[in-house]
Amino acid sequence: MSLLDLSLICKQTRELAREAGKFILEESKKFSSESIETKGKHDFVTYVDKGSENKLVKGLQRILPGSGFIAEEGTYEKRDRPYTWIIDPLDGTTNFIHGLPPYSVSIALMEKQEIILGVVFEVVLDECFYSWKGGNAYLNEKEISVTETKKVEDTLIATGFPFTNYDRLDPFLHSLKYFMMNSHGVRRLGSAAVDLVYIACGRFDAFYEHNLNPWDVAAGAFIIKQAGGKVSDFSGGNNYLFGKEIVAANSNIFDEFLAVVKNFMIS
Repeated sequence: MSLLDLSLICKQTRELAREAGKFILEESKKFSSESIETKGKHDFVTYVDKGSENKLVKGLQRILPGSGFIAEEGTYEKRDRPYTWIIDPLDGTTNFIHGLPPYSVSIALMEKQEIILGVVFEVVLDECFYSWKGGNAYLNEKEISVTETKKVEDTLIATGFPFTNYDRLDPFLHSLKYFMMNSHGVRRLGSAAVDLVYIACGRFDAFYEHNLNPWDVAAGAFIIKQAGGKVSDFSGGNNYLFGKEIVAANSNIFDEFLAVVKNFMIS
């Protein structure tokens, strides 16, 4: 696939993400809590998630016929294709339910086992973050890059709190205490996709979380790397996409930040 093809596909994907975002925003004005379904403890889904996913799948099939899907709501799981879309139709469902931004649409394209395109659209702020293999990283047509912060003590860190699996709650709380005492602060926004692209554009310096899924991190992690940052699992390996744990930061502090996360989160 040529760079020109990926650039065009990224443009089409951005337009589709905005369409899904428009649907989400319109539905937010009339959303009722009576329509909430429970997938598990503290894990919710709404007709808005499903409606957004349906729009995305149909649109992405038109953009790249014959491609497969790994999607949060699980309706379309065709993973044996050369090209696979990894999509979260509404990342931050709990935020959406409570009328609290941010929430986002996240779309990544994987060729075999390599992510080659990522789009994250933050619905309420109307911010579209994107990149493709061979290109730069952008926010609404403007090129972005990670921060140049050189010490963890000077960072603003993002994370996500455990909400369905509490097996590593205690070590996480210890790590949280450390970072609260040894950084500019820790933020929890409620959308991992947004956390990640905020690193890519320099709003955050670092991020870590466990018990995440591919659709939470695929697009955002790719955009970070395209913006000059680094991403790994808690061991420093590359299994962050399917390994349910991720560390991300600018290149200057990555090793120091990873060492702290590893110390607390890997027993």
